Amino acid sequence: MFDDLDASLAAVLADTGAPTEVRNADVSFAVPDKDFTPGQVTLNLFLHEVQENRALRDDTPQRQPLAGGGWVSRRAPLRVDCTYLITAWSPVTGGLKAAEEHRLLGRTLLWLARFPVVPDSFLRGTLKIPPQPFPPATSVAQTREGQSMGEFWTALGIAPRPAFSLTATIALQPFTETETLPGLKAVQLRGGLLGDPLLRGRVFDPTLAAVPGASVRLVEAARTVTSGPTGGFSFADVPFGTYTLTVRSAGHPDATTTVDYGQDAQVHDVMLTGP
Repeated sequence: MFDDLDASLAAVLADTGAPTEVRNADVSFAVPDKDFTPGQVTLNLFLHEVQENRALRDDTPQRQPLAGGGWVSRRAPLRVDCTYLITAWSPVTGGLKAAEEHRLLGRTLLWLARFPVVPDSFLRGTLKIPPQPFPPATSVAQTREGQSMGEFWTALGIAPRPAFSLTATIALQPFTETETLPGLKAVQLRGGLLGDPLLRGRVFDPTLAAVPGASVRLVEAARTVTSGPTGGFSFADVPFGTYTLTVRSAGHPDATTTVDYGQDAQVHDVMLTGP
């Protein structure tokens, strides 16, 4: 996936809207060490740091609609900051070398600063398909507090040179497991009467189909009713309080549930398990 980010950034630099010096420069992602001596004007984007952006961590599952109805749920992706060090290189010598490198570096910084995110039209490979769940955000010429470049140049074995950083935040999905969820078919609102309350509800099977003809017993009141054609049942003249409902239906194990019946909690459905 990092090679696809390389290709995406190279596409940004090669865009026809970029400054002439920028789009005509060769783009390299090699380590700019003492052996790096390009024979033409070159922009080097050295990916030197990859780390999770913990500020963007979100454990909330992501849900996407399915074409045939329903949803697919998957774990949230890992948000990763990929930081490049960008340097400009010229094959000429003397004062012209520094002038050409500085001009190219400055034009590049201004061009990249125009993109707070990498536009979708520039994304390549796995950053394009499947699409990124979040536009890849970028930050240009930002240095973390306490970060020193001295040790960096020493490790590369070259003299310090002008450079700026580019950080792109991409989403990586290490989890392949998904869960398919049913779509919402209908919304049913069932209210209660404050002046004439009823302890009521419906009986459903595991597929959410109504179960008519079920025996529903209000244990504490020693009263039993039979669920109607839509699985509905009700008990009138019951004081508010905590009760036990026991439901029996052919083909299903008996179900027992405790309900807290109150003025604002009059509806209590019962879900039966499978046979």
